[in-house]
Amino acid sequence: MTARRAVVTGASSGIGAATVRLLRSHGWDVVGVARRADRLEVLAAETGADVFVADVTKQADVDALRDHLAALGPIHSLVNNAGGAYGLASVEDSDPDDWSRMFDVNVIGTKRVTSALLPLLRAGVDRGSSADIVMITSIAGHVAYEGGGGYNAAKFAEHAMTAVLRLELAGEPIRVIEIAPGMVKTDEFSLVRFGGDQARADAVYDNVPNPLYAEDVAEAIVHSIELPFHVDLDLVTIKPVAQAAPHKVVRGELKPR
Repeated sequence: MTARRAVVTGASSGIGAATVRLLRSHGWDVVGVARRADRLEVLAAETGADVFVADVTKQADVDALRDHLAALGPIHSLVNNAGGAYGLASVEDSDPDDWSRMFDVNVIGTKRVTSALLPLLRAGVDRGSSADIVMITSIAGHVAYEGGGGYNAAKFAEHAMTAVLRLELAGEPIRVIEIAPGMVKTDEFSLVRFGGDQARADAVYDNVPNPLYAEDVAEAIVHSIELPFHVDLDLVTIKPVAQAAPHKVVRGELKPR
């Protein structure tokens, strides 16, 4: 049986890189996509994955990715993981440019990639099988919180786009899956959000018992696309036990009352 092929965006670090590693360990052919060629080269050497350098906010890059994938053959799963948060200022004080950046990568970039690769996903469907579109959103797309502002808005939009896409593809053998992580401790998410302020980024996870790690979310992603083809996990919300909501995180030991 020919290996199934998955495309993972935002593959140079964090959840994307962890997903590439896990898919490869499960025997998938994988194409990891990201902007940073050096990171992708390391990932390719480690895992044997194919990689492609592209910025999902640039249509020319997405078109080149589509053409590259078309030459490889059909694809069976698309993991739209590229995204990010910039700033934690109030709606009043936040920088509109940060909002534009968040919408460009989380919403419009995801739309660009999905539109470009849907024909290749359809081509990969055999009788009795399905294709997958996995959207990595966030609990920030479901629950508003102070300081969320632009990130809440972008992720709510991505969540809505996912729901619309599921309706539009009804009748086709294509599963539309949303994975909405909560607090995930990665090397870069909070660091990027706080403009490279390492101390402020570290404080997000300070004394939080067992936050999620990228590998935890990768497990949920891979599980969702390896289920029998008639099973569709519409929405998976995944948080550490210490996080009851975006704005309610326990710090210190978890223990019975």
